[in-house]
Amino acid sequence: MKRALDLAILGRGKTSPNPLVGCVIVKDNKIIGEGWHKEYGKNHAEIEAINDAKFHNEDIKDSTVYVTLEPCSHFGKTPPCANRLISEGVKEVVIAMSDPNPKVNGNGIKILREAGIKVTELTGEIQDSAKWINRGFIFVHKYQRPFITLKAAMSLDGKLCLNNGESKWITGIESRTESHLIRAENDAVLVGVNTILKDDPELTVRHVKGKNPLRVILDRHNKTPLNAKIRNDENYLILNCDIKSALKILVEKGILNLMVEGGAEVLSSFLREGLADYAKFFYSPRIFGEGRGFSLGMNFNSVQDSLKLKNIKSKILGEDILIEGRFTCSPDL
Repeated sequence: MKRALDLAILGRGKTSPNPLVGCVIVKDNKIIGEGWHKEYGKNHAEIEAINDAKFHNEDIKDSTVYVTLEPCSHFGKTPPCANRLISEGVKEVVIAMSDPNPKVNGNGIKILREAGIKVTELTGEIQDSAKWINRGFIFVHKYQRPFITLKAAMSLDGKLCLNNGESKWITGIESRTESHLIRAENDAVLVGVNTILKDDPELTVRHVKGKNPLRVILDRHNKTPLNAKIRNDENYLILNCDIKSALKILVEKGILNLMVEGGAEVLSSFLREGLADYAKFFYSPRIFGEGRGFSLGMNFNSVQDSLKLKNIKSKILGEDILIEGRFTCSPDL
């Protein structure tokens, strides 16, 4: 199953609104086929693994299939995988997690068991890993919004810019490269119109290899210039609504994972609305003194009531430090 999870991740950035899924087929203690969902609209992981086994002239009958997500039971872009596994005569299906999509949600397991196939659902660390790689898929079906990562580059004293508005470049090239990697892992990146007016960013993936996310601008008063860099292609979306309405639109667009890059007003708005799931905070070894932070308008009466991160990780990037973790206010997977 760990191999199946590694395979699933290979589809990152290409499968939305579908989940990331990996599959490994085992027979007589030997892997005879493996695959992953490579792109939305293309074969699901189970079919890729079956095709791989048949390409190598392996007999799938009476095999055990390890798949990171419950096999689908409905017709979508492709036929149901549960039916295909039945027709291939597999003996057992081991899954890392059930499918939160209401169109499936246990039906795949039920169909397999009714056909006499043993189904085992794993728990513990394996299930946690499967849920984490599909956190956006879970959030869309469970909470009707994407999984939201807040990204900010700031001084050591938590300022996004100097008092005069200057902010380029707070962090070094290593941090900027990491930021582009994060962009490539998300379906959309969101900023406010003030960021467009001040910095005119491209919001594309350049320092690493990866797919450009949908670029989203919150612009309540239609201030985005016609010659803004984000208009260089059609992969952008300007929204003149509030945050919650914007998230509903993004779900309709198939967005599972959203990265919010700022600036201060937008980052603060997401925090005040309680719409922050994960933090990617890059700290430069600089002190800005007076300037703007990312938690404008927030006030707590006690340390215990303040926002906090859990499952903290850190990384040194040149002279900078990346601190990341899950906001405790984020709902369960």
